[in-house]
Amino acid sequence: MKSLLAIRTKIFLAILLILLVSYSFLVVITIRTVDSSLEAELSRKLAEQVRYAKDQYTNRAEQIQYSLMHPASAPPVRERMVARDSLWLRDAARRWMMILPFVELIVFVDSRGTVITGGNQYRMDRTFELTPVVERALRERHPIVSTELVTTEFLCSEGLVNYCRGGDAGNTGEVMMQTVVVPVVDTRGAMVGAFVAGDILETDTRLPSQVQEVFGRQVYVTITRKEIIPPDSFGKNGPQAIPARILGGLRQGLPFRGDAEIGGKVFTAAFDPLTNSRGDFVGALVVALSRDDYKGVLQGSLGNIVASAILGLVLSFVTAYWVSLRLTKPVRELADGVRRIEEGELQQRVAVTSSDEIGELAEAFNRMAAAIDERDRTIRTKAHDLENLNLKLTDMNEFLERRVEERTAALQVEMGRLEAILTSMAEGIAVTDRDGRVILFNPAAQQLFEMVPHRVVGQPILDICNQGEFCRLVEHITSMGENRDQATVREVDLDARGKKLKVTLAPLVDGDGHFAGVVMSVRDVTAEEEVDRMKTEFISTVSHELKTPLTSIKGSLQLIVDKSRGFTDVEKELLGVCLRNTERLIRLVNDILDIAKIESGKMEFALSPHSPAELVEWSVRELEGFAREHGVTVVNEVSADLPAIYGDGDRLGQVLTNLIANAVKFSPRGAVVTISAEQSDNFVAVSVKDRGREIQWADRGKLFKRFQQIDSGDRRQHGGTGLGLAICKEIVERHHGRIFYSEGIGGGNVFTFTVPIHEGEP
Repeated sequence: MKSLLAIRTKIFLAILLILLVSYSFLVVITIRTVDSSLEAELSRKLAEQVRYAKDQYTNRAEQIQYSLMHPASAPPVRERMVARDSLWLRDAARRWMMILPFVELIVFVDSRGTVITGGNQYRMDRTFELTPVVERALRERHPIVSTELVTTEFLCSEGLVNYCRGGDAGNTGEVMMQTVVVPVVDTRGAMVGAFVAGDILETDTRLPSQVQEVFGRQVYVTITRKEIIPPDSFGKNGPQAIPARILGGLRQGLPFRGDAEIGGKVFTAAFDPLTNSRGDFVGALVVALSRDDYKGVLQGSLGNIVASAILGLVLSFVTAYWVSLRLTKPVRELADGVRRIEEGELQQRVAVTSSDEIGELAEAFNRMAAAIDERDRTIRTKAHDLENLNLKLTDMNEFLERRVEERTAALQVEMGRLEAILTSMAEGIAVTDRDGRVILFNPAAQQLFEMVPHRVVGQPILDICNQGEFCRLVEHITSMGENRDQATVREVDLDARGKKLKVTLAPLVDGDGHFAGVVMSVRDVTAEEEVDRMKTEFISTVSHELKTPLTSIKGSLQLIVDKSRGFTDVEKELLGVCLRNTERLIRLVNDILDIAKIESGKMEFALSPHSPAELVEWSVRELEGFAREHGVTVVNEVSADLPAIYGDGDRLGQVLTNLIANAVKFSPRGAVVTISAEQSDNFVAVSVKDRGREIQWADRGKLFKRFQQIDSGDRRQHGGTGLGLAICKEIVERHHGRIFYSEGIGGGNVFTFTVPIHEGEP
């Protein structure tokens, strides 16, 4: 009896102790969880309210900025600012202030920071007070938004009479104002001046109202001027000061999140510093939540927890006593059966005498014994299977090792072959990785740049480019790396070590298609360029020597033809052939001389404004007879309304006559050659379309190269030097334009060139 009583007591005390400890731990954890949850909820609400307050604070300044950026790019506004038309600008400012009613101030200043006029005042030609923010906007050439402290005297001088002496706002000395400065740039990129718009924050109650409208009256929002919190911001009369421990961090540009005592009351608050255009501390955006509601919720939760704990303790006592009585008798019977199983008699089973938890426990022991017996047999079977599997894995591992050895040997052979190829190449090869470090520098590259390989490989190319005089390549390599350019191949001409080199740069990509580096192929073209220069000089010299006698021959032949009475028809025809061939030789010499002048930089251009329609009309008249001889009609569709272009009229006429003559020559009889033009951004594009046979893809690369002719029968029969389009290309590019070929719609060929529009005196 004593033994049963002892067991029952122990179970009772153990259960009671467990329940007491559990309830105590649960109460503590619950209190801490409730407290941390409320704190987290306060932090979340505060963060959400701060984000909303910041958005509302910056929204109006952004609205002003985007509203003023459009007129800043309007030509009438720029012209009026340059002309300092104060009346027109004042009217414009007042119209904008009507559109933006919350803007109290709009001022126009010139590029020196001098006031032109404003929407509220009439004083002009004086230095603007907010010079630093204006200078920053003019220097950086983009709008600036900042919060500035301005004096009431400045606002009074800008026509805001409420801030003059005697006004309501005139006694504060300084006022906070959201300032937006939008620079004005003319079409040539010159700085004209700027718009300065101001939204005074001192008496603006819209921000607290907007935040409380969304989040309720328990949130307080205000904007401080320096360290002073405005009156009535937190339900307290009279201004308050930001606590010193918070103010120090704000002046260093550090925001504050946490509890703060303001006006004798504790708030969970956020202080975000506001700085002006120079980064100086001018105030803070404050969002605060009262902790009174938090305390009420916490006290209510604690009351509920204490009541639950007391009830739980009573139930624990009753439950422990009942369970101890219930478990005492069956436990001893179960213990006897367990001892037999512990002795290793796995065939023995515990007798089940009840259907309650003890009975389930007995059944669980029986199932466990059966499971242990079954698993013992299973383990022996699995051990045998694992031995067989281990043998198979060993064989597979040996096979994989052999394959790896074979692949490694093959890779070494390929690497050796590649190294032999790179070593024996006449062209220099250099390779960089994605970080710009040299990973390959073959002997030809070493010879071209006169550099020792062990001082190159593994080094950043930026650090060694000065030694090899190839720093021009660094900017191309950097550009390809930054843009992750995986398709473009670049060619660069380079002078290094007294040699003229042609470098081809191509991107490397890894297995995933990402940028992995750059391959550079370097070829010494010094001898080729010297031969080309000698050829050009020889042709130029011969052309100069031929021009004078050819001119004399042409004059003599022309005189004979003009006085050809007495000659037979055959003799006249022969004289005509001689005259035409002489003119053809003169044109050839002139083309060669033009190419020589362009290459030597001696061709001069007299740039002036010209009408595109007049240039085309002149060229068409020049070639009327030529077109009639070939039976081709030239149609001029160029509008007289196109803007004037800026260039050398004679040279541009030369381009037009060359393109029109080619179109006439290669068009069949009865065809129409069309000339059109249109404005494209700051250029006029002129197009000449013929109805000849389309130029094949393989021949299009030769079109604008010197002494290159297309190998087609119908073009060869017309003759030519292969210099016309090359001269056109050089002339157009000297005008900062471009010339290109395209297929005509429905057949034919279209040659187009662009010339910049005249925008004023150069």
